Amino acid sequence: MDLPLVLERTAGRSLNEQLTLQLRAAMRDGRLTAGERLPSSRAMAASLGVSRTVVMEAYSQLYAEGWLDGRHGSGTYVAQIVTVESWRVPHPDPQLVRETPRVNGVDLRAGVPWVAALDTPAWRRAWRRAAEVSPAARPDPLGLPGLRAELGAYMRRSRGVAAAPDQIMVTRGATSGFDLLVAAVLRPGDRVGVEEPGYARARSILRARGAQLVPCPVDEHGLIVDALPGDLTMVYTTPSHQYPLGGVLPMPRRQALVAWAARTGALIVEDDYDGEFRYDVAPLPALYGLDPDRVVYLGTTAKILAPDVGVGWLVARPELVEAISVRRLELSDRTPVVPQEAVRLLLARGDLDRHVRRMRAEYARRRAATVAALSGLPLWGDTAGLHLVVELAQEAVVRVERQAAERGVLLDSLTRHYAGEPTMHGLVIGYAGAGPAEIRTGCALVREWAPARADGRPPGGPGPVARGSASSGSPPPASPVR
Repeated sequence: MDLPLVLERTAGRSLNEQLTLQLRAAMRDGRLTAGERLPSSRAMAASLGVSRTVVMEAYSQLYAEGWLDGRHGSGTYVAQIVTVESWRVPHPDPQLVRETPRVNGVDLRAGVPWVAALDTPAWRRAWRRAAEVSPAARPDPLGLPGLRAELGAYMRRSRGVAAAPDQIMVTRGATSGFDLLVAAVLRPGDRVGVEEPGYARARSILRARGAQLVPCPVDEHGLIVDALPGDLTMVYTTPSHQYPLGGVLPMPRRQALVAWAARTGALIVEDDYDGEFRYDVAPLPALYGLDPDRVVYLGTTAKILAPDVGVGWLVARPELVEAISVRRLELSDRTPVVPQEAVRLLLARGDLDRHVRRMRAEYARRRAATVAALSGLPLWGDTAGLHLVVELAQEAVVRVERQAAERGVLLDSLTRHYAGEPTMHGLVIGYAGAGPAEIRTGCALVREWAPARADGRPPGGPGPVARGSASSGSPPPASPVR
């Protein structure tokens, strides 16, 4: 790399900050172009006469912002920046204009993992081997025994779920498993608690099966247990990463929820749709472990692999699993054998665990790029999962969605996740399926059209409860497939 870089030890900025600024400027003005390889941190440090830590910190910051891209075993490269063109937006001062990037096809809606990461030898090998499995004349409604055994081991080591094979049913996804459960245990008119805001597809399933929906409020920590009524047959919850606000239900509330279920006789449905991905601490064990008799656990490969895999799992007490399997046969529902065998092979060889670890690091990088791009705006749920919420005033949401759609950036409004009247407004930003450069460009539009309030207060209305108070207890949105 033939680029003059000068670091001054007597300057007011740290050495790594100076290097970050100079490299960023070089990429912004075209002296470093997309695809160009940067020196290794060791070589760069030697040429500049600084420690390797200085270079590594600068590279890490530029990775997080999306300026750099890493290719396994081949070094560090300038990222492929999204195709842009400029248009002029009038500044409040008529003498000034501001240049804003225009992008083509950036999807920042929630529910989409990075499927390109699956193009690996392990992935291709698993599907080739799985294609050799002969179909069964009478498929087991519980799924392949070998896969159920591997899933039991996986859930035990990754989510703290201890379940025997007869407690596990292989489904077509978490939503499919929920539908089978509802069809087996609910009667028309049964009252079911759902998080508000919450997962729209779960509400659709309940309505279709004749249940009476009871919206239950959430806050930044998740479901407010003290607000649950006592006459529910079932409550559907996403405790590891509340959908969509992103709260992680703390242990006192988990214990209170299980105690509430024991007192009322209600069934708890735990949808653990992306519980493997947490960035501040290790993922919390699943709620299921607190009371396996009263909790039904739903998992899926939709986020850790891809929605098209079409494999999920349901875990419950044996007699409930048996009742669901009987209902499943009546509905002629089954999970195809080839995807089941492919997932079994990925688990048995340790490939799925390695993939999750790799994706956790990659999604952490994309999450950092999103948080940095939206710095100064009030964010919810940015410590876990594959999306976050930026809180905005209602009029700002409408304006941002419209302007972004005109420029090829697809966004999802928080309003669409409410069953009733929204108590909070904002945008649900998915960062898993977009690259850091796309994230940075798309979020720039959000910042352009929804600036933070001058007084520093959140631009949206009041949330479900005041922040920090933890009770003891446009285009259509991309519906997450689980």
